[in-house]
Amino acid sequence: MINQLGCCQNPWRTTLTPQILKTPSLKKSPFCSKPVLCFHPQNPNAMNRATGPRTQLKNPTLVTSSAQVFHRRSEERSWPLSEMLVLCGLGYLVQGFRCFPWLALNFHMTHNLNLHPSILQLVQNSGNLPMAAKPLYGILSDAFYINGARRIPYISIGVILQVLSWGSLALIPVAGQSLLTLMAFVLLSNFGASITEVSKDALVAEYGQKHNFNGLQSYALMASAAGGILGNLLGGIFLMKAPPRTMFFLFTVLLSLQLGFSLRTREESFGLARLPDNELMRKSISESLRIQFSELRMAISDESIYRPLTWIVASIVMVPSLSGSIFCYQTQCLHLDPSVIGMSRVVGQLMLLSTTVLYNRYWRRVPMRNLLSAVQILYAGSVLLDLILMKQINLKLGIPNEIFALCFAGLPETIAQFKLLPFTVLFASLCPRGCEGSLTSFLASALCLSSIVSGCSGIGLALLLGITSGDYSRLPLGILVQFIAALVPLLWTHHLPMSQGAAEKEKKRGMSKRTRRNRRVGRVVLGSFYVYRRERESEMQM
Repeated sequence: MINQLGCCQNPWRTTLTPQILKTPSLKKSPFCSKPVLCFHPQNPNAMNRATGPRTQLKNPTLVTSSAQVFHRRSEERSWPLSEMLVLCGLGYLVQGFRCFPWLALNFHMTHNLNLHPSILQLVQNSGNLPMAAKPLYGILSDAFYINGARRIPYISIGVILQVLSWGSLALIPVAGQSLLTLMAFVLLSNFGASITEVSKDALVAEYGQKHNFNGLQSYALMASAAGGILGNLLGGIFLMKAPPRTMFFLFTVLLSLQLGFSLRTREESFGLARLPDNELMRKSISESLRIQFSELRMAISDESIYRPLTWIVASIVMVPSLSGSIFCYQTQCLHLDPSVIGMSRVVGQLMLLSTTVLYNRYWRRVPMRNLLSAVQILYAGSVLLDLILMKQINLKLGIPNEIFALCFAGLPETIAQFKLLPFTVLFASLCPRGCEGSLTSFLASALCLSSIVSGCSGIGLALLLGITSGDYSRLPLGILVQFIAALVPLLWTHHLPMSQGAAEKEKKRGMSKRTRRNRRVGRVVLGSFYVYRRERESEMQM
């Protein structure tokens, strides 16, 4: 955009918020015979930093008091923050509440469709395939604006897809009777959920960097844990009194509420990057995707990012998941009620909420390498709790199966979810400007792919050991394999940074001069075109 400034005109006509009581007189400069055209390119990734007038005022008298200015600034900051907390809180609450319909779906596939344990686990893992394409959604969110915004519109699109999926399962009776149609709606639901999650994560990372607010990741996990508590608590109750279709319908209503709130929220109220409709990018789709993909590849190639990413992915892939076999064993052999399984997950989510609060207040100061080593050891030990339940050691100690499952059945899943929190905070702080959606979605996709690989290896392990719906005698051996595999990532903890601050310093120190010279620093809007400029070595050496 072009601003015309005539240096021969009176510069005191610049609009100011405080009122000036006395205006000093200025003489007309003889050197300003022509107006000067000043070009001010706007950078959407620079978060619309306001540029004040170049004219400096010497000791102006202001009418507005400092208390009024402070009050006005506090009001301007508090309202976007409160609206952001409500939007993220509701979004992550619904994300955690997804266990409510999924609990009904698991019981529907187990008791109504009579699926084999391996087939059940295959359906659960293959349904997460849309989550593996999260980097594509992140790149689209970073590169393409919808109505001048690039986060909240994608959240709305993802919620609409989920409403179509769960609403069809609730209102169409034959939709859940066939495995093929059921898988189609599950894929559609996870496709919408993945788009929503990518947009929310990018919005949280971008807002946190813009306003220097580092507690949003912990707040998001707290909201997700609260949704998990509510979903599992109500899920166990509703399964005993209502069919699964009723639970699908109730979740559809909750999604509709989230959709209504996201539609009425404007992204520019958060002070984030927004483009007017007449300044949208007019480049081709292939060129835009290529540029954004190159920025993502450059960010991932940073040693401070790919080393901890490799560790967390390896720690998940190496442990084969036997969740389907253990779920069928608990319901078919131990005859645990749905309310017990639902309440066990409630206890797990309560523990997740408590540990998140402790991490946000105290454990963030603990060295990251030491914290994750302790968490990994606890996770390996929690896997053996399923072995205690299978061998009925709890009965010898006087603990009934229902009480033991209620307290400890959801502990491994809780520890596995908490282990992701330090990495989420770390990557949000290391995320380059303009690449928030791409990098956070790549992290989520890598974690999802690792979970799918873990589930598929668990299916292979169950088939190798001969674990079927009528024979669970070799399941304890599979649990021991899980325990040993969970201890192996401790050999590679040197890939983890000691702390978040050390990782940021390592990132700055590890950038060579050649990387600094070739690295793009963001898109600059000049008129209606995005202009990419390269940094100068003199700028990087400051």
